[in-house]
Amino acid sequence: MKFDNIIIGGGLSGLTCGIKLAEQGRKCAIVSSGQSAIHFFSGSFDLLSKVDGKEVKNPLEGMKSLASNHPYQRVGLENISRLVEEAPQLLVRAGLNFAGQADQNHYALTPMGVMKPTWLTIDDFSRFFHNDSFPWKKAAILNFSGFLDFHTLFVQDGLKKFGVETQVKNFAMKEFEAIRRNPSEMRSTNIAKVFDRGIIIDEFAEKVNELSKGFNVVILPSVFGLFNKNVTAEIRAKIDKPVVLVPAIPPSVPGIRSQILLRKRFEELGGTYFLGDNVEGGTIENNKLVAIQTNNHGDIKLEADQFILASGSFYSKGIVATREKLYEPILGLDIDGEVEDSEKWLDEKFFNDQPYMHYGVKTDKQFRAMMNGKPIENLYVAGSVLGGANALKEGSGAGISLLTSLHVAEQLLK
Repeated sequence: MKFDNIIIGGGLSGLTCGIKLAEQGRKCAIVSSGQSAIHFFSGSFDLLSKVDGKEVKNPLEGMKSLASNHPYQRVGLENISRLVEEAPQLLVRAGLNFAGQADQNHYALTPMGVMKPTWLTIDDFSRFFHNDSFPWKKAAILNFSGFLDFHTLFVQDGLKKFGVETQVKNFAMKEFEAIRRNPSEMRSTNIAKVFDRGIIIDEFAEKVNELSKGFNVVILPSVFGLFNKNVTAEIRAKIDKPVVLVPAIPPSVPGIRSQILLRKRFEELGGTYFLGDNVEGGTIENNKLVAIQTNNHGDIKLEADQFILASGSFYSKGIVATREKLYEPILGLDIDGEVEDSEKWLDEKFFNDQPYMHYGVKTDKQFRAMMNGKPIENLYVAGSVLGGANALKEGSGAGISLLTSLHVAEQLLK
């Protein structure tokens, strides 16, 4: 099978790149091994939250002090200023509405009751503009009986630090009795499927209104709108006070919905999405990758003019570490880091900035992958498989995925 572009990896980075290319008429395929980090989505996309451990108010300004090998610096700050405007528009075209500004972080309420600085927040969730206060003084924290993935006491303790009077209340509804009998079935996605049918929204809203009398705001777990993105808005319209949704333990309902809508957008544009398939190797001729082999396709090679590696970092096995070595598993690409000396991978203090988190596939200035010190002419790299950043410490993971993917797509479209 022959394509213009083949993308290895079906997460946020791969889908962003694929949509951008498909919108410009490219015949694209994405090979995805399965679930991506979007399924762990907290409701917000970070651009840059911290530099050297200090909170960043203006991400675009904060990027100026990043190291020269950081993905943002390598994309170029002028390009970043343009791409941060393009990324939300691409998401909107996929049916995902986000709000936020690249030059001013806002805050999102986390499951730990902490205000976390972030860039873009999906419309299910509330945005806050102060990290030391809460807009309401009396909050009802409501949860479904038997739902163990929403830790109400953490939220309660966090809000108490803001001087908020809170009360936790659990409630039951007969529609959830069947899944409540088995704790493994009382998960956010199963609750969301019940709401997707639309038959209990009125009853649920009535119950919430009754339980929240005397309070200024209602706090609920984000378990609405798995396949029907209008459910959250319908529920908010029927509850007679403000509603703040807080992420539950993954799998994330808004995350799965985001993955579904991004994939749908890609396929509607003519893209081919190979789900549940692993890339096992590739054929390189004259310093070009001409085809890849996958587990599901056997002897059938997938050919393309250009390839994009968006396979993710350690979590997605885009990079693998053993006791002896650290490597890129598909083609054996060069790694930017101390790959041979495992003692240099880690800092003995667990919460310190771990060196291995900065490791990734080495590329040239055009983001072409390096192998044996030379760039492969038609293999580009995007997303968290790139080196040069500790996305966890910086709060930059989603921004790197979105913006490097758009930048790489632009290189291919020139």
